[in-house]
Amino acid sequence: MLFNSIDFAIFLPIVIILYWFVFNKDLKFQNFLIVVSSYVFYGWWDWRFICLIIFSTIIDYSIGLKLKSEEKQAKRKALLWTSILLNLGFLGFFKYYNFFLDNFISAFSFFGAEIQANSLNIILPVGISFYTFQTLSYTIDVYKRKLEPTKDFVAFSAFVSFFPQLVAGPIERATNLLPQFYNKRTFDYAKAVDGMRQILWGLFKKIVIADNCAMFANQIFNNSENMNGSILIVGAVFFTFQIYGDFSGYSDIAIGTARLFGYNLTQNFAFPYFSRDFAEFWRKWHMSLTNWFRDYLFIPMVKLNKNRKTTWKIIIIFIQFIIIGFWHGANWTFILWGIIHAMFFLPTIHKKEKQKNLGIIAKGRILPSLKDALNVGVTFSLLVLSMYFFRCEDLNHTLSCFSEIFSVSLFSIPQFDGMKKALLTIILTFIFFTVEWFGRENKYAIEKLGLNWKRPARLSLYYIIIVAIFVFRGTTQNFIYFQF
Repeated sequence: MLFNSIDFAIFLPIVIILYWFVFNKDLKFQNFLIVVSSYVFYGWWDWRFICLIIFSTIIDYSIGLKLKSEEKQAKRKALLWTSILLNLGFLGFFKYYNFFLDNFISAFSFFGAEIQANSLNIILPVGISFYTFQTLSYTIDVYKRKLEPTKDFVAFSAFVSFFPQLVAGPIERATNLLPQFYNKRTFDYAKAVDGMRQILWGLFKKIVIADNCAMFANQIFNNSENMNGSILIVGAVFFTFQIYGDFSGYSDIAIGTARLFGYNLTQNFAFPYFSRDFAEFWRKWHMSLTNWFRDYLFIPMVKLNKNRKTTWKIIIIFIQFIIIGFWHGANWTFILWGIIHAMFFLPTIHKKEKQKNLGIIAKGRILPSLKDALNVGVTFSLLVLSMYFFRCEDLNHTLSCFSEIFSVSLFSIPQFDGMKKALLTIILTFIFFTVEWFGRENKYAIEKLGLNWKRPARLSLYYIIIVAIFVFRGTTQNFIYFQF
């Protein structure tokens, strides 16, 4: 079920009415409603994959209880690895089986040995990368005794399957979200209004910015063999805006929807395109994933380096970014995308560099300094170039795009079908990022915009955004991160 669909527009009010007016007297019934609603929401794509979520829920719930009662360290490790292997095993099978099989066959063919093996027609369950990492964080935290395992199976099921963030995050930690299912919720009007504002801004990002940019990004990349270098650059810029509007828009809608039910989700984006280097970018882009890898991969591996050698830290950074790239998809392009970002990240690992750019750019000022503006420009330009690895179908497609970009055609005037509509999209995107710039000190751009205005003026702002969504909407596109 898509957030920007009629189905969801009908589904959400029904669940809210049941949640606040029918089941509001009993916490367990409220949590049970969340579970059932989440399974309906997820099963809207393919009901068969509900079984995967239920299985993962049962496994990690049971292992969590067993970890509490087990004192022997060897058995506790065995329980932890059971959870890790089962969860990653399912993820690996559905997402990476054909990738590894094809590369295994290619490797043997390179040495003259022919292997006959058939790939499987596997449908990737929506959101499996997200809820797998979410349940793993629970088991790992219980193992480390950072979290008391829950005995409430319904609350745990609600934590795993919570529909606003189930299929594309944020990837919630049990330490943040799970305790919220233990406490009685009372309707908070101010929180609900704030949630509606964030949903509205998320829908604008998705429907007006991402979907319009997607039309031109798809047109250019799908016909890249007929495009010159300047047009391919334009295509990459459109895709860079598309993926931000698409993914951060989803996160805004998810966080805002959760607030309608009284829950607080983790912030997932903090205006990453205003970053001055790649360390800052990765602190602000898909923050729930970055923090997950930092806490469960990077820090534990750094601790293995007792002598704190820089070489080991560099190796860990490359490993982490390769895994982040591979998490996005079973394709060598994603792995290379991760390696490139590791290379962009390396200059920031020295102590002095890490302490730079920790605050909000131009905080308290209208315009950034010239140095900050140049750094943002360089970081964004490198990000756009890296997007070819993210968007192209395979390495050959990526290389053909780069061969055209680094040619004299780069200096030609871009001309392609739909230039007038593309110009309108550029203007809308410029307006959008202007609003984002002035709202960059908040959790989302319009969080405080108009709050001090008189009611008619404030309502006019919301109506303008709503009208813009209907007037300037692009062709409906699936959320990009559904495929991950």
